[in-house]
Amino acid sequence: MKSVVRTLRTARAAFFGTLATIPRGRLVAVLCAIVILVAVALLVPIPSAVQLRDWATSVGAWFPLAFFAAHVAVTVFPFPRTAFTLAAGLLFGPVLGIPIAVAASTLSALIALFVVRSAGWQVSSLVRHPRIDAVDARLRERGWPVVLATRLIPAVPFSVLNYAAGASSVRVLPYTLATLFGVLPGTAAVVILGDALTGRVSPLLLAVSLCTAGVGVAGLAYEIRRHRRAEDAVSVP
Repeated sequence: MKSVVRTLRTARAAFFGTLATIPRGRLVAVLCAIVILVAVALLVPIPSAVQLRDWATSVGAWFPLAFFAAHVAVTVFPFPRTAFTLAAGLLFGPVLGIPIAVAASTLSALIALFVVRSAGWQVSSLVRHPRIDAVDARLRERGWPVVLATRLIPAVPFSVLNYAAGASSVRVLPYTLATLFGVLPGTAAVVILGDALTGRVSPLLLAVSLCTAGVGVAGLAYEIRRHRRAEDAVSVP
């Protein structure tokens, strides 16, 4: 646990230390983009489950495809993914709802990664710091366990992780597979156990969330220890 805390403190110090190296104009542009995304997420209303059900009636047989496309397009931005996951269970049931929600989430995460990288917002091109470079190189070599573990933690916002992965050098295929398997347990639990109409939280759903979060935290702690051991091995003459 001490090694995890020490690593987090080092990363925090490196982060704030490198902010001073970023050109002020670029930093302002990035901050403005973040503010705009957050404002859009807060101001644009998310359709309720009843509204989505009415939409399904109006669209007809094409609704599963329309729902999939809307899920992908909306969750590229920092909108709550849980609303669509609950609606998938309500509208399609677990047999169809789980594949739709998992596939849409994975595709949305992949698009968000490409958007960040196409905008040139990768850490490697924005800042230069030995600690940051070491972490970025580690993510390029072995980024999938970090992505997988973080996806298992419900408290980590879906879009934030997408943007962070896009800013890193994590490889696309491992990121995609880690996202697919990382969102699967939580998505399946929400589709099967979630109550989209009453909004009540099932005790079993809470238990599943706590279990996946525990696995995710343990995975992150393990990867941090591996990274520190690799650094120590390199530093030893």
